[in-house]
Amino acid sequence: MAVAEQALFDNAQHIVFLTGAGVSTASGIPDFRSANGLYTKNQNAEYYLSHRYFASDPEGFYEYCKNNLYFPDAKPNIIHEKQAALTKHDRATVITQNIDNLYEEAGTKHLIDFHGNLYNVYCEKCHESVPVADYLKSRIHAKDGGNLRPDIVLYDEGISQTAISQSLNAMANADLVVIVGTSMKVYPFAGLLQYANPAAKVLAINQQQLSLPVDFKMIQEDATKYFANLTV
Repeated sequence: MAVAEQALFDNAQHIVFLTGAGVSTASGIPDFRSANGLYTKNQNAEYYLSHRYFASDPEGFYEYCKNNLYFPDAKPNIIHEKQAALTKHDRATVITQNIDNLYEEAGTKHLIDFHGNLYNVYCEKCHESVPVADYLKSRIHAKDGGNLRPDIVLYDEGISQTAISQSLNAMANADLVVIVGTSMKVYPFAGLLQYANPAAKVLAINQQQLSLPVDFKMIQEDATKYFANLTV
């Protein structure tokens, strides 16, 4: 950890973390697009996670989702914990593409689940929230026979307006933007960079080199090691 980088965190009052699957791989949750990722192993993964598939084959969607997306034994790692600590000091907001609930488990205070959360489940018929444990036993709502589904953004669905407006507000007020564990190639999430406060510094902490449409500092290393050395 360079002294200058630690100073960036120490001096920032409105940090925004933009995070993706690389944050959760250290918790044992595979990402989507790497050599062993869900999309690489199954060429139809995007279709299986689309609203079109959910509507046409709810049982098939349920089995695919239950067998491929839920990792109940996963625990937050040092990246989640350090970022959560900064949010508890009211100095940071996390905007994540991840849907795995680990930021919630870490106690993150200012959190925007840009693509929703697998552990928020509701009935499409009556819109009542249902415990995830019930969903993992049956996709049918015992109360009214409606289809249960996780509150995640499926392919061919739009991002919630609340998530968009909260994200844009956080970006506009940021004095430091830190990109962690994401290629920043999936839109509209990647487009959030265009709305960052022009005065904000931008860091990218990622194993692979990134190409971004803004001036930024690339820190090409394992994010778990980086955050283990960060004082918050």
